Amino acid sequence: MEIDSSTIILRPFKLSDVDNFMIWASDDQVMRSVRWNTFTSKEEALTYIKDVCIPHPWCRSICILDRSIGIVLIYLGSGDDRCRADIGYAVAVEFWGQGIATKAVKIALSEVSKDFPEVVRLQAYVDVENKASQRVLEKVGFLQEGLLRKYSYLKGQIKDLYIYSFLLTDSSNIQEC
Repeated sequence: MEIDSSTIILRPFKLSDVDNFMIWASDDQVMRSVRWNTFTSKEEALTYIKDVCIPHPWCRSICILDRSIGIVLIYLGSGDDRCRADIGYAVAVEFWGQGIATKAVKIALSEVSKDFPEVVRLQAYVDVENKASQRVLEKVGFLQEGLLRKYSYLKGQIKDLYIYSFLLTDSSNIQEC
């Protein structure tokens, strides 16, 4: 299915997204690079949407024609770290390879710079094996800053991660998708 990129939007989650949320959040392929566990029940997903997604300062559903197909989260720094934020994202398998994550991250960059003017640096941690996510970030204009060896546990294994950054102070950094 060919997706018109103009139909991709980011919006806050709604409780009614739970069935679509379960399509990707219960898929081990999608969740293998996400820090949280694969969802196993609709009730668990509903609780997550209600208690985490909705009250979160910047958690958005990636939508096509208002159908939730993924997530973008921005984790804001605080105190002396308020100048930076971390970004994470996931998209349903059926939409992989179509530029949707790239478009969603590009939209997120634009919105975050407006919503949080004190944030000048957005960063992402990516498993060295996750080539698709590395390409997403590079297409949008993130720079790979380095390799963090044996940096974090992911699904019970200690992993090497790349750290990527994007400076919001230079809006010309945003690449065309």
